[in-house]
Amino acid sequence: MSPSPSLPLQEPNTQIKFFKRGTILQNKEEVHLKAFYIKKGLVRSYTIDSKGKQHIFMFAPEEWIIGDIEAYQYNHPTELFIDCLEDTELIILKIDHLNGDQLSHDQLKKHLHLLSRRVGLLQRRVLMLMSATASERYALFLKDYPDLPNRIPQYMIASYLGITPEALSKIRSQKT
Repeated sequence: MSPSPSLPLQEPNTQIKFFKRGTILQNKEEVHLKAFYIKKGLVRSYTIDSKGKQHIFMFAPEEWIIGDIEAYQYNHPTELFIDCLEDTELIILKIDHLNGDQLSHDQLKKHLHLLSRRVGLLQRRVLMLMSATASERYALFLKDYPDLPNRIPQYMIASYLGITPEALSKIRSQKT
């Protein structure tokens, strides 16, 4: 991951907050949506299927933005839960804060960089899930999130990759 520009801290639509590990920031089907810029810590978004199984959509370590932008754009309830995997310091953004109408040129460039990085990662992930082997998906995960294997349990990585923890264990043992 390349370093990204810092998000301006003194904008009128922002709040800096601290949350303990395990705190749920957003529940499925909420309508009043926000985005979260991670200053310190680790956050994930996920959904839970009808059988109660969690499917991790995205991890957001430091200097990433996470939220359900599609739900905001189309004014419908979110499909995602968002929670803290570590004690986390974040900036709560009203989702319309990402709208370019109210931003200076420099602020718009910073936000565009962060959102472009997120879109790029998600595009690679969709393509990966359609055509890559489990081993290739794990290699891309390590490239996109080089520090996360030391910060999250293996079953969460497996969920993100769409494989079982046992399959991930086998892949990891073959790499060593």
